[in-house]
Amino acid sequence: MSQISEILDNKPETIWSVTSGNSVYDAIKVMSKQGIGAVLVIEDERIVGILSERDCARKVVLECRSAKETRVGEIMTRSVFTTTRDKSISECMSMMTDKHFRHLPIVENDKVVGMISIGDLVRAMISEYKYTIEQLEQYIAG
Repeated sequence: MSQISEILDNKPETIWSVTSGNSVYDAIKVMSKQGIGAVLVIEDERIVGILSERDCARKVVLECRSAKETRVGEIMTRSVFTTTRDKSISECMSMMTDKHFRHLPIVENDKVVGMISIGDLVRAMISEYKYTIEQLEQYIAG
């Protein structure tokens, strides 16, 4: 199974982030504009949390809070799982499935180098399976 580095090589290098002092509204604007489902919360070049659309829906909308008045630090997920470029796609898929999260920051030498989503992993696995099927069909056909 392929490694995370292969996914990162085909993704833009930009890491979208906010600070814990930003309003949730501003974070949602970043997610909407970039077409992403989560942003990292970074302070002094270190990950201190992650904010997802799910966090916004459950901790702002359902609690009738104001997105413009609520700070990211009040609702972000503080416990952030990370991984490295050398991990396999299946290892990351297992971790994300077991721990029930959809976005995984990739870190090297304490620096964020990318972020993958569960969708990125599914697309990579499908691509790999298609290749394997094509190879088997060619083998069978002679």
